[in-house]
Order: sequence, then C-alpha cells, then structure tokens
Amino acid sequence: MGHKEQLLEGAKQCLYTKGYARTTSRDIVAASGANLASIGYHYGSKEVLLTTAMIAVVGEWSDRVLAVLSAADGGSAPVDRFEETMNRLVRSLGDVRTMVAANFEVLAQLDRMPELRDQLAGAHRLARRGLAAVVLGVPVEQVTDEQEDTVGSLMLTLVPGVMAQSLVSPGETPDGTRLAAAIRALLPQAPGSAGEAEGDTVPGRA
Repeated sequence: MGHKEQLLEGAKQCLYTKGYARTTSRDIVAASGANLASIGYHYGSKEVLLTTAMIAVVGEWSDRVLAVLSAADGGSAPVDRFEETMNRLVRSLGDVRTMVAANFEVLAQLDRMPELRDQLAGAHRLARRGLAAVVLGVPVEQVTDEQEDTVGSLMLTLVPGVMAQSLVSPGETPDGTRLAAAIRALLPQAPGSAGEAEGDTVPGRA
C-alpha cells in the first residue's frame, strides 16, 4: 500500500474514532504511518483528504447497513418489514456513534464542499432505491421511480432523524416497533392496526 492509500485508510480510521472536526493532520499521520508532507503531495490539504475519506466511509457504511437491512425478515406486509428494518438500523448505530456524528459535522459544511455534496446526492439516490427495495421486499432493480420517490424518500427522511436522536438521547431513540406503531395509528388500514381487529370495519373496505 502506497502513502496515498495509507493516508486514506488513516483518515477513515480517524473519522470513526475522532470525527471530522477534531481530526488533525498529525492524527492522520499517526494512524497511517505516512508523513505530514505526503498529505500535501497526494491530496493538497487535510480538508481534501478528509472529504475523500468521508465519501468512502459513507459509501462503505451505507453498503453495510443495506446488507444488514436486506437480511430482515419481518413478514410479508411492508409495514412489518419496515418495523424490522428500522429495528436493525437502530441496533447498528451504537457501533458507529462517532462516524454518525462526523456525518452531521460534514453536512454542516456542504456549502464549501461542492464535490462532497454531489457525491452525497448520488449516494442518496441509491439509498432511496435500496431502502425502498428492503421495505417492499423486492429486488432493487424492480423498484419503480414512484416507489423510490415515495417509500424511499420516507425511509431516507426517517433514517437521519433516528441517527440524530441516537446522538442526543440514545436511550430514547425510537426503534422500528415504535415507528411502525405510529404508522398503524395514522393508517388504520395497515395490517396489524386496531382497525384490523375482528369485527371492525375499515373505511373503504367491504
């Protein structure tokens, strides 16, 4: 592994252990085994190196999360798969707390990092489609544009909210069971809701 790759791996390690704002050039050097001069030579600045590392970390973490979520077997109803998907997500957050915090640090600086903004926008498009596939129980290539824009957008909206709450108050982070209960309360026709109880008549159904 050359110095450029060593620096990237060292920067990624620092993002997990120290976050974006607290990582110094010397931290990256210590983690990578490279030297200070090589940061400027290969990346131009610490900021460019950390941005490159953040893009890589977000992509790797997203792939791992989607792999974990795809293994969920919450039943045939989408709301049941949603419940299990969010439960799995919440359970995974404790292992990557610092990286989750780094994610929000970077988001606050996107106005001066257009390259990262473009990369994250592309990652969000893939995430919407992937999350919709998980909840709907279909291969990702079968997800329609409408499903991506609706189900996928809902999931991608909820995920950062859960991540933020896990940082602020880990013990009160809503899991999939609580979120699914909210959906069932808002949509009485959802499977498992009170409106599905025997003898109940759900509006719009015979």
